[in-house]
Amino acid sequence: MNIEGHTCSLRALEPRDLDAMYEWENDTDIWRVSGTVAPFSRHVLSRLIEEQQFDIYATRQMRLVVESKDGDTVGAIDLFEFDPQNMRAGVGIIISPEYRHKGYALDALTVLEGYVRSVLHMRQLWCSVTEDNKASLQLFLRAGYTECGRRKEWIVTSDGALDEILFQKLL
Repeated sequence: MNIEGHTCSLRALEPRDLDAMYEWENDTDIWRVSGTVAPFSRHVLSRLIEEQQFDIYATRQMRLVVESKDGDTVGAIDLFEFDPQNMRAGVGIIISPEYRHKGYALDALTVLEGYVRSVLHMRQLWCSVTEDNKASLQLFLRAGYTECGRRKEWIVTSDGALDEILFQKLL
């Protein structure tokens, strides 16, 4: 069953998503965003897909695939650090470069918010974005997230240190 939006739908991970996940997780350009410091093997990613069959209450995380209305895999959206007691989770999203700037990210985020509000009864989502990630800053602001903090020089890169901006949205 898919969770339908205007331009995309969200669905559970399937074995056929292994190649896309391998590409996303091993893209060194986004490692800084995900906190990754080493490549992922296909074996590890296969196990992650298998573990997605377990409930978010057991794993404290959930990854959904973002699909176009034509059935193309355009990205993924994650819930992490799920806290059922306080009814909140972190959210992260990746859209493959060839599908960016077409409205998929905002629609996927909107669809996810409706799902977590109505099915998981969550009260808020949060995210953190580095100050140089203009596309993500714009996305979360357009989606109604508000800045709630800033960690100064939090992320160290080869070009220097970057601030990490914290956002939250009350649902």
